[in-house]
Amino acid sequence: MGYPPSAPPPTPPAGCVAVVGQQYCAPYPVDLTVRKKALSLSEGDFEVSDVNGVLLLKVRGKVFSIRDRRVLIDGAGNPIVTMRRKIMTVHDRWEAYRGESTNSSDLLFTAKKSSFIQLLKTQLDVFLASNTSENVCDSKVKGSFFERSCTICVGESNTIIAQMKRKYTVSNVLLGRDTFGVTVYPNVDYAFVVALVVILDEINRDRMGDDAK
Repeated sequence: MGYPPSAPPPTPPAGCVAVVGQQYCAPYPVDLTVRKKALSLSEGDFEVSDVNGVLLLKVRGKVFSIRDRRVLIDGAGNPIVTMRRKIMTVHDRWEAYRGESTNSSDLLFTAKKSSFIQLLKTQLDVFLASNTSENVCDSKVKGSFFERSCTICVGESNTIIAQMKRKYTVSNVLLGRDTFGVTVYPNVDYAFVVALVVILDEINRDRMGDDAK
């Protein structure tokens, strides 16, 4: 069963928001179920499936760099996005690259906290690789990942391109799984959205733990 948005969706942005690839855009809303393992050697593996339970994407960590790198792979096991935390930055910046590359020529986007001090809420500014000046963000993530409730908007506008909310079920609690639904609006790259969700999770965990040092 799909996860419908809590309110009628606003008019989607004109054209297609394709960051990772056009093949991850659909002309209709895409409802995803994201499951995160509570106990995992890689500290945060995700599985992403569609409304029919078909596995679309997974996230795995690098063996020797668990906390600062994540790789988004498709259902066939092919790496499509590598997310790497950039060290020694004030605003906790992450960089996303095509495939398993970390070359500047394969940079897709960067994401960073909108401000250095963020308490209960987290906001991320997202800049596409072509936006080298970074005067205005291309997307913004708003909300509370701790509550698994947030929206992704176009730039500084209120035009929503994706929403995320927690799913509460007895089995999830008993099995120690964190499950939430993500609704990706029409013509929006769902692989890009999932990558942002993973980065937001990493930043939130850092703030709750190691980042407090």
